[in-house]
Amino acid sequence: MPDGITVGIDWGGSLHQVAIVDAAGRQIANFGVAHDVTGLAALDERLGAYGEGLPVAVERAEGLLVEHLQARGLRVYPVSPRIAARIRERYRVAPVKDDAFDAFTLADALRHEQTRWRPLAEPSPLLAELRALTRDRERIVAEQVRVKSQLHASLESYHPAATRLFSSLDRKTALAFVRDYPTPAQAALVGERRMARFLARNGYTGRVPAAVLAERLHDNLITAAPGTVAGKRFSACRQADLLELLTHTREAYDARIAELLARHPDAEVFLSLPGVASVLAATLLAEIGEDRERFPEAAALLAEAGLAPVTRQSGKVRRVRFRRAASHRLRQAFTWWAFNSLTESPWARQVYDANRGRGQRQYRALRGLAACWGRILYRCWQDGVPYDAGRHPGARALIEA
Repeated sequence: MPDGITVGIDWGGSLHQVAIVDAAGRQIANFGVAHDVTGLAALDERLGAYGEGLPVAVERAEGLLVEHLQARGLRVYPVSPRIAARIRERYRVAPVKDDAFDAFTLADALRHEQTRWRPLAEPSPLLAELRALTRDRERIVAEQVRVKSQLHASLESYHPAATRLFSSLDRKTALAFVRDYPTPAQAALVGERRMARFLARNGYTGRVPAAVLAERLHDNLITAAPGTVAGKRFSACRQADLLELLTHTREAYDARIAELLARHPDAEVFLSLPGVASVLAATLLAEIGEDRERFPEAAALLAEAGLAPVTRQSGKVRRVRFRRAASHRLRQAFTWWAFNSLTESPWARQVYDANRGRGQRQYRALRGLAACWGRILYRCWQDGVPYDAGRHPGARALIEA
């Protein structure tokens, strides 16, 4: 492989601009390739002329282009769009946007910073599948919440009683009630006996008696004008069908994720942590990855998850601020983990309460707890050892007390 050759790619949906720079910083090639079979084959041929394993800088850490480059044995260096914007300012003060120039700045910056930047690790097929599923599940959940809100709004506008019966509208029993009794007039026929039969037919597992539910129903039987009822009834039934489909889809994702997670060698480490079930464990694993060298110390992991604050100091002024440049998926996963652990770990509850006692707000206190868990996870992950409360000094002190 020729020494000093670096590549920069300004990726696009249909066209990628490629720049190649030599060890002296001279641009020796700048060309565009289409995002199709022919274009990617041409890219392989052009890059292959300069040797194997070339370093490539691109403003992406995932996607077809990145996976194609890794499959061809190239070392991919993902560059944050913010960093790429600052790199352009080193060459031009004016905010000029040009794909060929952007590709050159990426290639030349990689020439200078290659020893400091870390190439993107290629995930195992199992991790890649888990990453795809956990991220797509996140979108399914977001859509489920959206449709649930739409259904709630529809019912509130003509049949609010249906929203007052059960703990959540996305439950099987709640959706069945909307289908069986989609209007206030039909729901008015439901007494205690009919309610009891309905609950038995739909496998209701709640602890509210049928008599109480029937009374609650009749207390909230407010109706709208006939035309509004007819229109909203149609909308509510279709939204209920869609919400049920999304619920079944999410459950299928959950089952598949749990199945795949059980096969991964790091599963035991993540599942051993208090408050971490299969979906959350898979999300943490998918976002952290398998490359132990990616995070040389716990502080690097905390920074990636947005749990380490940013310190700005100039002269006598020193400010500590919230870290916004981070993996939002990883930050959300750590925050949920911290919240779940409050009921499963006395140590976690003690840390959280101490944070609140110092005047921290809820989410600030949760992030502080998540940072503590992050350091513990880092040590367990690096050593490949499951979490053991008996070896954790803070948790052990509470156990022995």
